[in-house]
Amino acid sequence: MKIVFFGSSEFAVPVLESLKAKHEVVRIVTQPDRKKGRSSSPSPTAVKAAANKLGIEVFQPADVNSRESVGYLEKFKADIFTVVSFGQILSKGLLGLPRVFPINLHASILPGYRGAAPINWAIANGEKETGVTIIRMNEKMDAGDIILKETVPIGKDEDAIMLSERLSEKGAGVLLRSLDLIEKDSVIFKKQDNTRVSYAPKLEKKDGLIDWEQSAEEIHNRIRAFVPWPGCFTYWHHKMVKICKAQFDLGPIVPDSRPGMVLSLSSENIAVATGRGILRILELQLESRCRMKVGTFIAGHKEMTAGVVFSLQK
Repeated sequence: MKIVFFGSSEFAVPVLESLKAKHEVVRIVTQPDRKKGRSSSPSPTAVKAAANKLGIEVFQPADVNSRESVGYLEKFKADIFTVVSFGQILSKGLLGLPRVFPINLHASILPGYRGAAPINWAIANGEKETGVTIIRMNEKMDAGDIILKETVPIGKDEDAIMLSERLSEKGAGVLLRSLDLIEKDSVIFKKQDNTRVSYAPKLEKKDGLIDWEQSAEEIHNRIRAFVPWPGCFTYWHHKMVKICKAQFDLGPIVPDSRPGMVLSLSSENIAVATGRGILRILELQLESRCRMKVGTFIAGHKEMTAGVVFSLQK
């Protein structure tokens, strides 16, 4: 089938590569280049970089729903629009262009975790499983009829980067199977159960601030969930400290401790009291410094001792 592919992030790349091997991808639509890093030089999206290697031309509209964009995409007379982690919401006019219909690969088991950050929030909320869903798109966000879905377990120490890679590979296969069903006109659509809807809003910087009143398990889940951005962070000596890797123990409350207090230090971990249990920090990053293991950090920061309390602000 003749396909226009909409995608931007790294998550969409394996899907695009699998799609290109089986179908005719006539154009790729991705977000405009954005300034990144200290140099602030424009950087292409991961999908644009992949498209260049695959030899497929790219369209990068600031507003995909503008009259000019719709007119441009109409010329391709595509059978299917395939949308995977694109970053803009498609209008009714744009959704009506493909000969068959537009489809979307979403990284959750819909109707759960509709929205921009389903992988992150599934981990943050302590879910034991998630998955991928292919839907026929409509004007409502992630609300279309389901074509296929498949469940994937979440590892107890798996972070958002690891899970994203697995879901992307899984999604590529489920998407190809969905397209086979569409070609054979044998799709059995299933409406979403609107009584079970939940949402996964776009991440904000504030989501990474550690609330030490939460349990050690809840904090551990958020550390896994919010990588690479915004990261989970706290404050010490008026500087931000990112907690990059940790473990947790759900034991009894330690006498004379309070949430955020350092209980003990070793070359292996820094033990911190929480609302319930102990968070054991394994790797961290002090503001304007490199990520490091706690043994290296402690060796260079003698002022980090038992009794120190991490705070919510500088």
